[in-house]
Amino acid sequence: MAALKIAITVLFIIICIFLSVVILMQEGKSAGLSGAINGMADSYWGHNKGRSMEGKLERLTKIGAFLWIILAFVLNLKIW
Repeated sequence: MAALKIAITVLFIIICIFLSVVILMQEGKSAGLSGAINGMADSYWGHNKGRSMEGKLERLTKIGAFLWIILAFVLNLKIW
């Protein structure tokens, strides 16, 4: 049972590092002058967001956050 807890803890740490890297790789949502200039291109990129690198990073963030929450719950169970 202790080996399983250690394995889940190591996986939890790997997911934490993965989430940190993926979040830092994402672009900021700027609302300044550059956001106003890029407003025309936003309609095109909004339709193809899932295919872009930003869309993939967003999807990876959602998956990583889901796994992080599940592993945090499992690690806090009183069965260990």
